[in-house]
Amino acid sequence: MSTSYFVAADWLIEHSDDPEIQLIDARMAPVGQEHRDMRAEYRAGHLPGAVFFDIEALSDHTTPLPHMLTRPEAFAVAMRELGINQDKHLVVYDEGNLFSAPRAWWMLRNHGVENVSILAGGLAGWQRDALPLQKGDVPLPESDFNANFDPHVVKKLTDVLLASHEGTAQIVDARPAPRFNGEVDEPRAGLKRGHIPGALNVPWVDLVVEGELKTTDELAAIFRRQGVDLNKPIIASCGSGVTASVVILALETLGASNVTLYDGSWSEWGARDDLPIETA
Repeated sequence: MSTSYFVAADWLIEHSDDPEIQLIDARMAPVGQEHRDMRAEYRAGHLPGAVFFDIEALSDHTTPLPHMLTRPEAFAVAMRELGINQDKHLVVYDEGNLFSAPRAWWMLRNHGVENVSILAGGLAGWQRDALPLQKGDVPLPESDFNANFDPHVVKKLTDVLLASHEGTAQIVDARPAPRFNGEVDEPRAGLKRGHIPGALNVPWVDLVVEGELKTTDELAAIFRRQGVDLNKPIIASCGSGVTASVVILALETLGASNVTLYDGSWSEWGARDDLPIETA
C-alpha cells in the first residue's frame, strides 16, 4: 500500500534501497511527559537510516508559547543540516499513535516539500512486525532545502477572534472532550478551562486507530456528527498546535481545501484574561 498520505511497512521494506526515499523519525513526548528524552529514545532504536526530526528543537524559542513555528529561513537551515532533501519522498513516523507525525508532515508540506507520507502504524507497528532497528545517530551530508512557506496556512489570535465573533470560519478544536468542555484542568499550568466561543470539538484520538486514520467514511461521519461543514473554511486548533495537525490531515483526506492552523491554540487563548471563553 502506498497513498499520498500513508505508506505501509511492507511497502517501505520493498523500497528500502530507493535513494529517493528518506525516513524521518518525528517522535515527540506528549504534554505531561516532558521528562522523556526523545533524542535518547531515538538513539536507542529507530528505523534504519531515519534522521531525528525534533519538533521541540525546530520550534520558535523566542516565544513562551510551545511548539510555535520558527522562521522559514531557520527551518530551511535546520533541514539542510539534518540532510533532509525537499525533492525526495519523505516518510515520517512517530511512536505509532499518530500523535506527532502529522505535525512534522504539516511542517514539511507547508515549507515546500511536495512528497511527504506517514508510515502507517509508526514505530509500534514496525516493532510488532519484528522489523530491524538501528541504534545511534544517522549523520547525513548537508542537503538542499529552500523553504517556500505559505504564511496563509497559519492563523493568528486576531484572525481566530474575528472568526469566532463573525462566524467567517469554523474553529475545530482537537482536544479531548473533557478539556474542551471545561470539565478538567488543562495539562499545562496557568491555562483556563473551556474553549473558544463557537468552536466545534473533534478530538484527534477519535480520528485514529492503530497509528493511522480511520476510513474516509468513518472520518466523514465524525466531522458531520460534530457539525463541521467540509465546504466552508476551517481553522484547526488544539492545545499547542500539534494534534490540530491530525485534524488537518483527516480533513485533507476528505478533500477539504480551505483548512488552516491556529498555531498558538489553547496555550495562547487560554492564558489570556481579555478573551471570551465558553464551557459546556
